[in-house]
Amino acid sequence: MPTDPRKLRPSELCRLLNSTPLGEVLNERQLHRHRSRAGMRIGDARHVDLLRYTAWLVQTRHAPKPEPAGDPYEKLKDRARARNSAIALAGRDIGDLPSVVNPERKARAAAGFRNFCDSYFPLTFHLPWSPDHLKVISKIEQAVLRGGLFAMAMPRGSGKTTICECACIWAVLNGHRQFVCLIGSDEGHAMDMLESIKMELDGNDLLLEDYPEVVYPIQALDGIANRCNGQLYKGERTHIGWTAREVVLPTMPGSIASGAIIKVAGITGRIRGMKYKRADGRTVRPTLVVLDDPQTDESARSLSQCATRESVLAGAVLGLAGPGQKISGIMPCTVIRPSDMADSILSRDKHP
Repeated sequence: MPTDPRKLRPSELCRLLNSTPLGEVLNERQLHRHRSRAGMRIGDARHVDLLRYTAWLVQTRHAPKPEPAGDPYEKLKDRARARNSAIALAGRDIGDLPSVVNPERKARAAAGFRNFCDSYFPLTFHLPWSPDHLKVISKIEQAVLRGGLFAMAMPRGSGKTTICECACIWAVLNGHRQFVCLIGSDEGHAMDMLESIKMELDGNDLLLEDYPEVVYPIQALDGIANRCNGQLYKGERTHIGWTAREVVLPTMPGSIASGAIIKVAGITGRIRGMKYKRADGRTVRPTLVVLDDPQTDESARSLSQCATRESVLAGAVLGLAGPGQKISGIMPCTVIRPSDMADSILSRDKHP
């Protein structure tokens, strides 16, 4: 047992202080830190003065604490604000994209519209293709890939609206067209078609497998359009658009479909001057227009309404690409009498 409390070795001091009913109150690591802070005031290099050590502990405990710089409450609010911002930022970022499941299937679909329909819409196109359908598919491929103006007469219920919707999806997903305008007989009809396109982009798992750069950010919205402005990919905004009248595909690095637009309008609505300002500052105009049955039953019985719609087609629609620019177009129309379909689906072909 040490006899001189003014000259104790560190190990002896720890054993002495830990011998009380309180149990362990000090270990050698804590004592080493205290000796480093107190210096020679509590002993020399080898021994510790218990009385001076006790006095130093009391003085340190009751010493006035320094005043904090600034308002503590403001610091607390700043920390909470930074924490909430970090949580919100993490929630806005969609994270890493899934890998493409079947690159070969994607390549075949990009090259041919029929392959695209068969591969990604098996529930929609579950019946065999008729020869007339194959003619329509061929004309759509030519208009999208090489240009042209085509009007096609199809009987009611033959799937012309569905084919038009899939043609718009095919054109933008594979980078064939950057701005597609889908025109219906009226604004309600056009918005219904866009809603069907949005449903495919948001819920088609086959498209998600092979086009994750487009479909994954769309499905990350969870159907909440207000999330578009804040959506991030690796810290950068995707500039995705998801409204009742247009869909702007997300801007993603390496994606050929970045910033592509599908916009709808009624043939009697506002068509002239249709354009879109992209995130990179470029202004783009439609290069492909798809008109799904521009006539209604009422307008088909009126010569004046027919003349009005023909003038809109010849003027506003064909001028959508801008001055001096050519536009490609597809216009499937409903046949009033089945006898009119005796020969061919195609009623008129024009080439730029």
